[in-house]
Amino acid sequence: MNYAVIMAGGTGKRLWPLSRQKRPKQVLELLDGQTLLRCCFERLRPVFDTRNIIVLTNAGYADVVRENLSELPTSNVIAEPAVRDTAGAIGLVSAILSKYDPEAAIAVVTADQIIEPAEAIQKALTDGLTYVNDNPDDMITFGIQPTFASTGLGYIKCVNGEKYPNCQNEVYCVEAFKEKPDETTAKEYLDTGQYFWNSGMFVWKARTILANLARFLPAATEPLAKIQADWDGPNQQQSLKEWFVKLPKISIDYAVMEKADKVKAIKLDCRWLDMGSFAALADIINSDKNNNVVVAGQSELFDCKNSIIVTEDKGHLIAAIGLENMVVAHSPDATLVCHVDQTHRLKELLDIIQQHGGEKFL
Repeated sequence: MNYAVIMAGGTGKRLWPLSRQKRPKQVLELLDGQTLLRCCFERLRPVFDTRNIIVLTNAGYADVVRENLSELPTSNVIAEPAVRDTAGAIGLVSAILSKYDPEAAIAVVTADQIIEPAEAIQKALTDGLTYVNDNPDDMITFGIQPTFASTGLGYIKCVNGEKYPNCQNEVYCVEAFKEKPDETTAKEYLDTGQYFWNSGMFVWKARTILANLARFLPAATEPLAKIQADWDGPNQQQSLKEWFVKLPKISIDYAVMEKADKVKAIKLDCRWLDMGSFAALADIINSDKNNNVVVAGQSELFDCKNSIIVTEDKGHLIAAIGLENMVVAHSPDATLVCHVDQTHRLKELLDIIQQHGGEKFL
């Protein structure tokens, strides 16, 4: 059977004070009142039965995720007791699903991406599932057709694209994964036409990714086996708490994908954005005549230019005079005022707030 797994564990510190330890960026209502998580879920529904959509998130977010996706069975939201990056999370859900369905095929997507049109990812996921069900030893990743020489994204080198029966998209051989390049290298990648942005989305058989984890990350084998054995039994939560923290903290790219030899790729030719910062709002929300990006029910901007104004409180008025290249982000108990070019220092700011006893604001 085919399953979708939504990775929804990121904290989104670069969207503070809207995102918090108990309210991650995936459930912020920034997209016409919709959350990123809801948008991701709706993209999946034409391809997967709702009962086969699973969300992986941190234990602290489980309740708010269940509230946002009330259609999901409660058990379809799996709460990780610790942060163990994507290799541990993917290993966990694969071990659970393979216990009940040895032939489970899994599509792994992330909750914090904007993908338009939705039909592009739906066709790609359908093709990926078709391919791995026919070629169970192979793993599929998805590459984004680059639109500029990005130095902030990883790349995948793909060659020998071929049509596969019953698939609308070509399937490529992955020759290499490349880390974030410098500007010169990124331009070289773009010029070759063989490099795609690494989307961080995948399709594979549960047993195949588990076999690759056993091969390339053997330290994960015993913890996953222990959790799998106790799942759905009286010791489920105790076993999860005890063994999940023993999983190596590493991404699936580093742990498996860069080392595996049977990796294929499908190209996504779509509008794609990783919603990781306030600056990203400028790419998805139309600006006003002075290039201000405003996400607010009520605002009055006088002589303001190139600024980002954000609040989820529809009844709160944000008024500003003479701002230029600034971010103003309002929440009920904290407000951020920051130059656009300084938003990368938000994590430093949060560390200082914590040091000064402001834990309740994090």
